[in-house]
Amino acid sequence: MTTTVGNAELVERARRVIPGGVNSGNRALPWPMAFVRAEGAYLTDADGKQYLDYHAAFGPLILGHNHPRVNAAVAEAMGRLDIIGTGITDVEVELAELLNRHIPCAERVLLTNSGSEATYAAIRLARAVTGRSKLIKFQGTYHGWHDAVLMNVISPPEKIGQYDLLSQGMDPDVVAKTLILPFNDLEAASEALQHGADEIAAVIVEVIPHNIGCVMPRPAFLQALRDLTSQLGVVLIFDEVITGFRHAIGGYQSIVGVTPDLATFAKAMANGYPIAALAGRAELMDRFAPGAGVLFAGTYNGHAVGVSAALATIGELEGGAVHEHCFALARDASAGLTGIAQELGIPMHVALFGSVFVPYFMEPGPIESYTDLFRNNTARDVWFRKTMCEHGIFMIPTAMKRNHVSAAHTRADIDRTLEIARQVLKGMPAGM
Repeated sequence: MTTTVGNAELVERARRVIPGGVNSGNRALPWPMAFVRAEGAYLTDADGKQYLDYHAAFGPLILGHNHPRVNAAVAEAMGRLDIIGTGITDVEVELAELLNRHIPCAERVLLTNSGSEATYAAIRLARAVTGRSKLIKFQGTYHGWHDAVLMNVISPPEKIGQYDLLSQGMDPDVVAKTLILPFNDLEAASEALQHGADEIAAVIVEVIPHNIGCVMPRPAFLQALRDLTSQLGVVLIFDEVITGFRHAIGGYQSIVGVTPDLATFAKAMANGYPIAALAGRAELMDRFAPGAGVLFAGTYNGHAVGVSAALATIGELEGGAVHEHCFALARDASAGLTGIAQELGIPMHVALFGSVFVPYFMEPGPIESYTDLFRNNTARDVWFRKTMCEHGIFMIPTAMKRNHVSAAHTRADIDRTLEIARQVLKGMPAGM
C-alpha cells in the first residue's frame, strides 16, 4: 500500500478515531509523524523522510525491519496454518522444544502474545503455588500494564518511597499488595523478604532495568535474590521481555549464571511479530495444565504467525554472528558519543550493554539505582534526541530511553550517526 497523504493529515485522522491518535500511550510524539514503510535499519514517514532507526519499536527488532527470512517463514506457515484454537500445532511444539534447549530455567514453556500477559500469568502462578498474595518489585522497573506492577518506573524524586501509579483506575487493594524496593539494594531486599516471607509470593525483577535506560545489576544482587527466595519459598521471576534474545538467546540468566523459577520473554524473540513466552520449572508450570488449578488461556496463544517468526529469528541468532555484529557496533556508538562529549566539554555518561546504548547527560559515575539517574539533565536529554530525529536519526525523544542496534545497522550507519551527533551537540543551547 502506498499513500500520498502526509504526516499531518494522517495524524489528524488518527486523532479523530483513536484516543490521542495512538494505539499505545507511549507512542505519542511531540510532532505529527506517521510511518508508511520500514526496511532494514530505516523508517520512512508519510512525508517521505527517511530515518535511521535506533528506537526499534522499544527493542524487538534485533534483525532489523522486515527481515526476509522471518517474513518468508511467516508466509510459509500461513500457506498451511492460520489459527486452529484446539489441540496443538507442529510449530508450537518445535518452538517450545527450542526454548527449552536454550533458556536455563525452561523445563516447560507456554506461549502468549505480549510481555504484559506473560508477567500477569507468572504472578498468578506464584500466588497459586505459594498460597501468598504479596509481591516485590523494584523502583525503575516495568513489567506491563496490569495493576500489580504498573507503578514506580520513571518517578519524580518526591515519589520515591511512595506508590507512583502510572494510571487511574487501578485497584487499590491490588496495588497495596506490591512492595517497592530500590534496585540493587541487597539489604532492603533481605529485610523485606526475611520479615514478610510468609506473605510474599514472588519477587519480580527486570534483570537489567532497560526501561530507565541501562542500569546494570551488581554482581551479587541477582544471586542474592536467588538465594533468599529459595531459602524462604518465594518464587523468583526474571522479566526478560527486553533482555531475552537481544542480549543472548538464553536471556541474561544465561550470561549471569543465575537461574530463576520463572522467566518472561517477548520483543526480540520474534523480531517484532507478536508473541511472548513464560518459561520455568516443571513443578510450577505444570499447574497450568488443564485441570491442574491455574488458568492460562488465550485464543491467539501460539498463533502460527508469531511462532514461525520466532523460529526463524532464533535460527538467525543461533550462530552468534548477529550478536557479535550488534555488540561491536553498539560499542562503537558508545565510545564515539563519549569521545565527542568529552571534546565538547558536555557532561555525558553513555551506558552500554550488548546491543543497547544510552547517553545520559550527566557526569560519568556509578549508575546502580534509579536515584542515581536524578543527575541526568532531562532537558538536554530530550533536546538531543528530538534534534537527532530532525536530522534523520530516530532516537525516541523521551529521556533515558534506550537505543538499539540491529543486524541491519552497518558501520557506515554508526559513522553517520556520530557525525550528526557531533553537529547536534555543538549546537546545544547554552544554559540548558
